[in-house]
Amino acid sequence: GHRLEITPFGRRYPPNAGPKLSTFQYVAFLFANGWEWYIMVGSGIKCYENKLLKNMFIGEFTHTLDDKKRLSLPSKFRKELGKKVIITHGLDNCLFMFTLSQWGAIAEKLGSLSIGNADSRGFNRIMLAGAVEVEVDTAGRVLIPDFLREYAGVLATDDKKSGSKLVFAGVHTRIEIWEEKKWKSYKEKILKQADSLAEKLGEIGAI
Repeated sequence: GHRLEITPFGRRYPPNAGPKLSTFQYVAFLFANGWEWYIMVGSGIKCYENKLLKNMFIGEFTHTLDDKKRLSLPSKFRKELGKKVIITHGLDNCLFMFTLSQWGAIAEKLGSLSIGNADSRGFNRIMLAGAVEVEVDTAGRVLIPDFLREYAGVLATDDKKSGSKLVFAGVHTRIEIWEEKKWKSYKEKILKQADSLAEKLGEIGAI
């Protein structure tokens, strides 16, 4: 098994205080506890940063749009997202959310596409023209513009007890925002295809 000292956000526990984990538990622990954890193996004194999970968004969280059309970000994502985020049209009628640095890299790649290609022009227009820089308030909430809410099929309400529910899905370098019913329907369809999808990805060496 692995004997670990876990150091979240720079706070170090006493050496050798971590639990003894099997290889499976060790991997599961890393994926369950986010991207800002540091690991010390055995009784060694060197601390290694978990680069695999740094800047990675994973997990699924359901939140409710309030009567002022604000949406609270999952607490697990807030530190990495910072004080401003980019929200734009996603695929399959969801929204994409990026950190400013991640968006900079995406925008640069999109900008390098040929403007002579109709598909490139169309995708650029949807992603770039529809992108909005949104501030995260002190309570960790964002205000999603009406045109993006409408694209995702999210209805605002003045009833504080029946706000629309949205799902945050962490997908590596981006966060997807889904209307809850659409997410459940999409996930159910994809889960039924999981075996065939895995087989196809295996054939091209992706997994």
